[in-house]
Amino acid sequence: MKKIEIMDTTLRDGEQTPGVAFTSTEKYNIARILIEEVKVDRVEVASARVSKGEMEAVKLISNWGAQKGYLDRIEVLGFVDGTTSVDWICEAGAKVMNLLCKGSVRHVKYQLKKTPEEHIKDIQNVINYAHSKGLRVNVYLEVWSEGIVQSPEYVFQLIDSLKDYEIERFMLPDTLGILHPEQTYQLVKLMVDRYPDLRFDFHAHNDYDLAVANTFMAVKAGAVGVHTTVNGLGERTGNAPLSSVVGVLNDFCEGIELNVDEKKLGKISKIVEAFSGIRIPANKPIVGENCFTQTSGVHADGDNKANLYCNNLIPERFGRQRKYALGKSSGKASIQKNLEELGIELDSEAIRKITDRIVELGDKKENITTDDLPYIISDVLRNKHNDEKIKLLNYYICHARNLKPVSTVSLQINGEVYEETSTGDGQYDAFVKAVTKIYEKINKPMPQLVDYIVTIPPGGKTNALVETSITWYLGREFKTRGLDSDQTASAIKATMKALNIIEEMNFGTNSNSD
Repeated sequence: MKKIEIMDTTLRDGEQTPGVAFTSTEKYNIARILIEEVKVDRVEVASARVSKGEMEAVKLISNWGAQKGYLDRIEVLGFVDGTTSVDWICEAGAKVMNLLCKGSVRHVKYQLKKTPEEHIKDIQNVINYAHSKGLRVNVYLEVWSEGIVQSPEYVFQLIDSLKDYEIERFMLPDTLGILHPEQTYQLVKLMVDRYPDLRFDFHAHNDYDLAVANTFMAVKAGAVGVHTTVNGLGERTGNAPLSSVVGVLNDFCEGIELNVDEKKLGKISKIVEAFSGIRIPANKPIVGENCFTQTSGVHADGDNKANLYCNNLIPERFGRQRKYALGKSSGKASIQKNLEELGIELDSEAIRKITDRIVELGDKKENITTDDLPYIISDVLRNKHNDEKIKLLNYYICHARNLKPVSTVSLQINGEVYEETSTGDGQYDAFVKAVTKIYEKINKPMPQLVDYIVTIPPGGKTNALVETSITWYLGREFKTRGLDSDQTASAIKATMKALNIIEEMNFGTNSNSD
């Protein structure tokens, strides 16, 4: 088995996403999880000389890496700038420099205004100095994809002049994302065949949405390392996403071995989503909310009979579960799958009526989730579930300038009335804390808020309806939504739905959200 290294550059190249800047603590935690839990082989954590914050982050990560024995897996981008980058990296406590060199003669001529020989001499001087300071060195050939197409003689001149130095990896970036898969294979193979004793990494960008395909072809051509970012963060359209690269290489590259733990990909994606503020698209492969969700009733029926609509990307590989969406394409099989998830048993006539109602709601573009089913069942069958066990009788929220918001809440729970008042960091927080006081008093478990999304229709009108979608956890994850012209009121409606779902389904009643 051929070992393929994954070098993740979320904390360096990924941070070049517009609007993204990680704190030193965030960088430390991302690096720690990538190395210890996701088990990527290497992480590129920063660029030298950028800021005091970068220095602080690299020191924090390097101190941890030194204690854990991971220093050789922590890398910092350095520049051909004499002794400056090397000294910066040494001060930060790192031991591996990824030296950014020009991989295209046009960049040498027009950006540096030097000859190839002058640039090569500068590179050699930096490498010699880095080695004298005890650093290990990898070399980036910036804009290599342009250089190997337009000036291959320069690329070969550069590598020939460096191949006898102690350089551990030559890294081949498609900096502008200009390659297609066939080109990638041919050009990487050209490098591997010409220099069989050197180790080559491939670094893809996604301008044509081909970063994953190009990474795959680079490995097929003989690259022994590939670069990724979590959620595909990066300049312009981003880099090759870690999760997709791992899935593709594991399933389509025979005779290779990866260290990455697939079950941890979802965790790191969510953490980077939270720290970066860049949301994961719902349809993103492997880590997106909808990627393991079937919508068509035909698909649910086929899965019921023989898993006919499943591929090798089974959700259990990634610590996920398959779901069946509810909407106008739903059939009885989809409804049955969702009822099984909730532990509800109904006869065929009841399922037919519920299916008809869900199709009707889907025609109106209503969003329907598994957790809406108890309400739809109550509405359609007019049974005892029609009465909410947790009723919001009244609430009062006050927010004055320079004072913490305060909320008073009155709930009726199984016929008894309870009232509590609390302050909070925001109006909704004050409301939830007041409800939590009531629940603590009567020893009921409160769900943990996992995610909170506010959606306002385009147009910018202040009286537009607001939809608040909240993901909760209490024994399992579930989602509720509220709709109102007031954002706080819509969140409160979503919260009351959650409390009643817990009451109806009786989940989490034996455990205070572990």
